Amino acid sequence: MGTRLRPLTFRLPKPLVPVMGKPLMMHVIESLPEQVDELIIPVGYKREMMEAYLANQELPVKVTIVDEPEPLGTGGAVKNVEHLIRKDDTFLVLNGDIIASVDLNEFVKFHKSKKAIASITLWEVEDPTPFGVAQLDADGRIMRFQEKPTKEEAFSRLVNAGAYALEPEVLDEIGPGFVSMERTVFPKLLDRGMYGFTFKGYWADCGTREGVIAAHVELIRKFGSYVAESASTISTDFISPFCVEPDCRLIKATIGPGSYIGKGCVVLDDSEIVNSVLLPGARVDRYCRLENCIVDENYRVPTNTSVRDMILAEIPVDENEED
Repeated sequence: MGTRLRPLTFRLPKPLVPVMGKPLMMHVIESLPEQVDELIIPVGYKREMMEAYLANQELPVKVTIVDEPEPLGTGGAVKNVEHLIRKDDTFLVLNGDIIASVDLNEFVKFHKSKKAIASITLWEVEDPTPFGVAQLDADGRIMRFQEKPTKEEAFSRLVNAGAYALEPEVLDEIGPGFVSMERTVFPKLLDRGMYGFTFKGYWADCGTREGVIAAHVELIRKFGSYVAESASTISTDFISPFCVEPDCRLIKATIGPGSYIGKGCVVLDDSEIVNSVLLPGARVDRYCRLENCIVDENYRVPTNTSVRDMILAEIPVDENEED
């Protein structure tokens, strides 16, 4: 349900949260390897919005949406769609809230070259303590896992990057109900040939406000800072990396590093935006300062607002009443 992105996800399911003007889900779909011909999406929240969005897209693969009426975990979700998975070939499991530079075509080739029963993508982090880490041998085979170690205990800084290549036999290792692929299934596979695929570039977990902002920053760095031709910028200062989309109106503002200003946004006199994301149509009135924030579509930030580390969005009436 994307609870860590509320109140943004009161309006949107997490797969439709935009990154650089494109829903998270489309970043994943566009990264699919050429061998993939069908995409199965388990959905437990705002299915109608997902279906309506996908119905208007020209997609390179067949898409099947499956109800997941209660959370089943990363393994249980796969078991729930077992009847749709072909039993004669490799299949992929992809976390839908990851933005990463991994080449999934290369990942599949790696998996097949190792004749692995399972392979996972791995990303090196500075601080492994919030993650599960994996230790590899010289051939890339995973020797053991370690869940959320202290810095002193950690035997690796390689963490699960959210893409798995699996052989059909893995389905036999997943029991009914809620099952964690990472905690329950993967440890059973180590003796049967499980491999880790490391990559360079960028990786961001977009399940949090910080992750969504970090994904924007990485992609702006990749494509370069720019101001769209149709944007109006009057006496505005820019500090890279930044991105200003079409039809924006910026007057005597400061667009600081790490900021993404979506289509049709307005930022007025003496307001400063730092390491923040403004979704299309957002308006920031005079004398505001936003740092490490996300502003939802068409949301208006009133004059003299100074906030940091927040998601600014309308909260539905029923959610207010519930609280």
